[in-house]
Amino acid sequence: MILKQHVTTTRLALALAAAFAAPLAAAPAPRDATPRYDAAAHVFRLDAGKVTYAMGVDPDGRLQTLYWGARLAADDPLGPAVPAPERSSFDPKGALSRQEYAGWGGNITAMPALKVKFDDGNRDLILRYDSYRIDHGALAILLRDKQAGVDVTLRYTADEATGVIGRSAHIENASKQALTIDSAAAATWSLPAGSDYSLRYLTGTWAGEWHLQTRAITPGATVLESRRGSTGDENNPWFAINRGGAWNEEQGDVWFGALAWSGSWSIRVDEDILGQVRVTGGYNPFDFGYRLKPGEALDTPVFYGGYTSDGMGEASRLLHRFERNRILPDGDAAKLRPVLYNSWEATEFKVDEAGQVKLAERAAKLGIERFVVDDGWFGARNSDHAGLGDWTVNRTKFPNGLKPLIDKVHNLGMSFGLWVEPEMVNPDSDLYRAHPDWVLNFNDRQRSEGRNQLVLNLARQDVKDHVFEVLDTLLRENDIQFLKWDYNRNWSEPGWPQMSPDEQQKVYVAYTRNLYDILRRLREKHPGVEIESCSGGGARVDLGVMALTDEVWPSDNTDASDRLSIQDGFSQAYAPATMMAWVTASPSWVNKRALSLDFRFLSAMQGGLGIGANLLEWTDTDNATARQYITDYKAIRATVQRGELYRLISPQGRASWSATSSVSADRKQAVLFAFQRDGQEARAFPTLRLQGLDATARYRMHFIHGSAAPGTPEIASGAYWMEHGIDLQIKGDFDAAGVVFDKH
Repeated sequence: MILKQHVTTTRLALALAAAFAAPLAAAPAPRDATPRYDAAAHVFRLDAGKVTYAMGVDPDGRLQTLYWGARLAADDPLGPAVPAPERSSFDPKGALSRQEYAGWGGNITAMPALKVKFDDGNRDLILRYDSYRIDHGALAILLRDKQAGVDVTLRYTADEATGVIGRSAHIENASKQALTIDSAAAATWSLPAGSDYSLRYLTGTWAGEWHLQTRAITPGATVLESRRGSTGDENNPWFAINRGGAWNEEQGDVWFGALAWSGSWSIRVDEDILGQVRVTGGYNPFDFGYRLKPGEALDTPVFYGGYTSDGMGEASRLLHRFERNRILPDGDAAKLRPVLYNSWEATEFKVDEAGQVKLAERAAKLGIERFVVDDGWFGARNSDHAGLGDWTVNRTKFPNGLKPLIDKVHNLGMSFGLWVEPEMVNPDSDLYRAHPDWVLNFNDRQRSEGRNQLVLNLARQDVKDHVFEVLDTLLRENDIQFLKWDYNRNWSEPGWPQMSPDEQQKVYVAYTRNLYDILRRLREKHPGVEIESCSGGGARVDLGVMALTDEVWPSDNTDASDRLSIQDGFSQAYAPATMMAWVTASPSWVNKRALSLDFRFLSAMQGGLGIGANLLEWTDTDNATARQYITDYKAIRATVQRGELYRLISPQGRASWSATSSVSADRKQAVLFAFQRDGQEARAFPTLRLQGLDATARYRMHFIHGSAAPGTPEIASGAYWMEHGIDLQIKGDFDAAGVVFDKH
């Protein structure tokens, strides 16, 4: 066949322009490796970091994955692509080829990336290579079914620093009739031929998020998904796959990926009858139907993927680095997370100016840098039964508006933040009484409430405009530096009655795209305002929302012992730079467990430190302890938030021990945290051997809390701390230590 580098048709030009127009939450362009095309072998190749990714065009025009793994030499041969062999008449030649982006058509028996149906009844779609383009480090490949009239432009980026590859698809109806997309993936990742693969993924529920699961990959399929309208916490859109069966933090082949989408999603892991493993992810096909008229198009989210031969720990560090530098809004220039106080536990809905001023004064004396008023400041919001949606200040609680409190907080040297939940509405609210049609609903059907609230249909332009305007007004009229953006229920009755029946299912895409657009416009208009993504805890954490927010809330569960497991699971996929962690009351509200203030602070200092306890109940001793920990945290926060994380002992599965260390990028500082949940049989805490230090440098050790075994040197080489290690004096239930190693 003839391979074309460029074509000049208007349709391709438009498709490529759409593919390269930075979609919301799309793969960033700067610092991407330049793809290469070998015309003789019909092979495309991306080399970045320690990774090579290659694909080729087979004789039938199908684009196939050729290689994804450790970086190869520039002149190593790859290709040519050949169709999968015939196994039987049930699985003929090409039916199981490792296509980059397969349409459901012809003799395919593998999971397709795209399935459509045309108004004339045709459902057959065969996507063949047409042409390519390279622009600013990004590769766009046009696949077409000329007879059916469908163009799919695949977009690839490869981050030079980490080897993380971003993939997405632009799907255009180039025919003369309407079609409906039944399912659309962002990408299909094909792993190298082999066996003995195993899968890791994250599961959870409210107050119990981020459980790490491991299972063997065997013939058949494993489906991770959310049908909830948002990211959800039952599964998270992240995966890791190991080859060899033995998971290790320090060595072993690991392929990993994360989907940048905050709506309903699906990631499916398949092993076919030939032993080939594929991972297909994108929009959840459940209840999905996206109508395209002639000339209309749909962009998928970006599906990121990476590889390392250095174990699960390095897989996490690569993804953390990519998130910090390429996903978070300000990248390398992002501010460190300030030490935060949130007043929810102290007051709940009983918010008023005088009470908040008292808390702010206490917080400032501790060294707190940001003061946040939580739920209850607006409308008729005296409980969760009313007021949601009415984003005007409650003048009974704040007679002169928020300005006196904000001015007081600023005068105390802190920034000011506010809780909002702008996607929701209580039926008992002025907004709902005025616009009952603004919520997700089906005509003449029940409207199921969650936490006494309904979901506003952000897919509607008028609802989107209203939400933006009320938040814009709130920020214009008040000197606010931070919004805690909450989202406290799932979707139900996801109807859009204002649309025709065959267009209503676009709500799954339009809602999330409009949410992204609101966040983007707010950031553009109010560049000094930072935003936290929260959803009843960790039910909206993904690379899509991370691209438009500054931090996330991993869980409403702030029990410091439970948080060790929660934070460990979170760190498999997401950077500590984004992870907020609070010190709250003891006993905790979750399980009535009593924990020392030392244990609670050390647990929370592994992320962005916050305090949520009622400061009016703290003693002078508590205040002095907190003040010292906050001072210590500020000295190590850059290392904790932007350093390289090493999980030394995992607390998963309710294990007794937990230990992490963070090493600054310049390796001048390391911070070690160690915890024992319960002492048993007089067992000594394990020797901890640090990782990532400069072996030839000298490091001075000092304790934030705790002590080392007698005879431990104060100063030793990086090699000593990594090879000999350190023995900590951790004994008894819920004991902990925090140690800093500074280059001497």
